[in-house]
Amino acid sequence: MPHHIFGRSTRGHLPTAVAGDGCYLIDAAGKRYLDGSGGAAVSCLGHSNAAVRAALHDQLDRLAFAHTGFFTSDPAEQLADTLVAAAPEGIDRVYLVSGGSEAVEAALKLARQYFLEIGQPQRHRVIARRQSYHGNTLGALATGGNEWRRAQFAPMLVETTHIAPCYEYRGRAEGETPEAYGLRVADELEAEITRLGPESVMAFVAEPVVGATAGAVPAVPGYLKRIREICDRHGVLLILDEVMCGMGRTGHLFACAEDAVVPDMITIAKGLGAGYQPIGALLVQGRIYDAIAAGSGFFQHGHTYMGHAMAAAAANAVLAEIAERDLLTRVREQGAKLDAALRAALGQHAHVGDIRGRGLFRGVELVADRDTKAPFDPARKLHARIKAEAFEAGLICYPMGGTIDGQRGDHILLAPPFIIEDAQIDELVGKLAGAIDRALAA
Repeated sequence: MPHHIFGRSTRGHLPTAVAGDGCYLIDAAGKRYLDGSGGAAVSCLGHSNAAVRAALHDQLDRLAFAHTGFFTSDPAEQLADTLVAAAPEGIDRVYLVSGGSEAVEAALKLARQYFLEIGQPQRHRVIARRQSYHGNTLGALATGGNEWRRAQFAPMLVETTHIAPCYEYRGRAEGETPEAYGLRVADELEAEITRLGPESVMAFVAEPVVGATAGAVPAVPGYLKRIREICDRHGVLLILDEVMCGMGRTGHLFACAEDAVVPDMITIAKGLGAGYQPIGALLVQGRIYDAIAAGSGFFQHGHTYMGHAMAAAAANAVLAEIAERDLLTRVREQGAKLDAALRAALGQHAHVGDIRGRGLFRGVELVADRDTKAPFDPARKLHARIKAEAFEAGLICYPMGGTIDGQRGDHILLAPPFIIEDAQIDELVGKLAGAIDRALAA
């Protein structure tokens, strides 16, 4: 049978997913796969949530789509109200889109327009961090510091400068406290703003917990607070990218709550729709919206499917499930169990250098030598072997290479559904440990 899908890879054929059952996906042959990464930290409620499905059926019977150039809709208005009620102080407006890259792209364009509206047209530069990921559209890709993803598109990318990540396992010096390390790397932002000229910088973009590129790397205590202080001192907007780490993944609806930091903008997606519909959002401080309202009155941006009624209905149902079932508490409890299980199984493994993360967002970094932290030869493609071995065993996980600098290093990202049971944590860790050992022996 011919295949006409242009997929992510031209090599081989993927099994066909035909059903979902809680934390499991089922293929056409009946094989069950424990979704240990939620796809890409998306499926926070699993694959068969009755309440979300019912909400979608109900919304489809009422209204599927009305273009936002002409109408708003009740689901979109309700979603914005719910998000603002839970958001950090001062966040007052929600711009609904269809995914994470769109949300970041909107944030960058809004930052630029904001400074034009308030009479600071010289501000256009963006600073981000090495080993970050902010999306695959050109603006978001330029902002991200994932060198492997950027390389072939570099001539098309707007200039962005990158400072060091907050990557304690690799960056903290011997004898340096986590807090001192955090202040040291945060101060690189001050130096870069000064080098570029404070009057030219519009935004700093960062993930509170770095996701795909580095594998669930959380900021150390005090780091984001210092970043906030530096941005305030120079009039720079702080944009926090919570596309992967937000919407409950770390045990807080907004990941930055754990760091007690209030950003100017937040981007969210993935867990917002839990995979039941494509949706993302940009949340902004009221003063940013007010500047547009008092000026041109029009954000020069937009997408056909922004504010889609079906997508908003799904997101409302997802947020209701998280709130009504107290899933944030569950994420913290099950996250602690997952961390303990990983440490029990892999903490003394000769080739596991670091186990890290928050809530049900965990990373395992692999090393050739624990003492020196030396990575494996990239040509070995250890991450790809682990992914294949785990998948064969019926486990979906998210291994990646280039952890250290875009070329060297291997890690595994885990982001299971919030509903994961204790026995499924044991299954996840057992299958992962076996996959790591088989990949190393190959």
